[in-house]
Amino acid sequence: MHKIALLAAAFTVSATAAMAAPRTDEPIQPIEPAKVKDAGLVELGKKLYFDPRLSKSGFISCNSCHNLSMGGTDNLKTSIGHNWNKGPINAPTVLNSSLNLAQFWDGRALTLQDQAGGPIANPGEMASTHTLAISVLQSIPAYVAEYKKVFGTDKVSIDGVTKAIAAFEETLVTPNSRFDKWLKGDNKALTKQELAGYELFKDSGCTACHNGAAAGGNTFQKMGVVEPYKSTSTAEGRVAVTKEEADRFYFKVPTLRNVEMTYPYFHDGEAETMSEAVDTMGRIQLGRKFSAEENASIVAFLKTLTGDQPSFMLPILPPSNEKTPQPEPFN
Repeated sequence: MHKIALLAAAFTVSATAAMAAPRTDEPIQPIEPAKVKDAGLVELGKKLYFDPRLSKSGFISCNSCHNLSMGGTDNLKTSIGHNWNKGPINAPTVLNSSLNLAQFWDGRALTLQDQAGGPIANPGEMASTHTLAISVLQSIPAYVAEYKKVFGTDKVSIDGVTKAIAAFEETLVTPNSRFDKWLKGDNKALTKQELAGYELFKDSGCTACHNGAAAGGNTFQKMGVVEPYKSTSTAEGRVAVTKEEADRFYFKVPTLRNVEMTYPYFHDGEAETMSEAVDTMGRIQLGRKFSAEENASIVAFLKTLTGDQPSFMLPILPPSNEKTPQPEPFN
């Protein structure tokens, strides 16, 4: 019995050593799981998110540019729109986008619902119109029935459609990363290199912009503080919204959550790797040249920010019929 007691005590000490009090004073906080308030609204939004019939071509859906199998983005410098149109800017991830202070790189949409309607009617993206998209949905009895269950009316509207898509997108959070486990007290969640990378990340000033639960997304900052950022992109940043010259080249700080999955990086997608992105940010934002070892440590830390990816059954979309407007993929 004495040996059993000693073993039990040793196990308790070992378990206690592996766990510490939650680290609540860090500049980055854990992401919490999504709380679904209206399951019916979310389910409708999930269908609409994956439905390419909201586009003129019948080929492009929200998931085309914000692929939930690829970190909520498309891993392209700029997205491909209607008729193979080259997009003007890198598609930001939809994962954890509910934590952003605004949507799009320039913040022109304040909410996810505001953002959801934009690509549908953008001629370079989904190239439809709100009127046409609604007529498609209105022609499909199964959609009308589901819409009525959610909203209490059988008259489909763009407001309801964007509200449903936003509700689904609000569920696309990625908790339980190794870094979150460390924040919650798991001393074994990170390696020495990863911890060293995080300390360097903080000491270098990176958390001045990349902070909060999303490790970014909550401020607009100038791209090129210490030295100008050279780019062939025509994107101007916040000035396009505010018309204030002082906001030129100010962009929403991107989230670093799941950053190993959301390459290439920056608004123009010019940084192909995390190492390149870390090197560029150190130079133009901080005036610092990281050594190869320092760069590798920061990259190692950044990889610990990958959380649980959204997991669900793919929706089965209701079929079109003879009343449904036909897609125009080549016009």
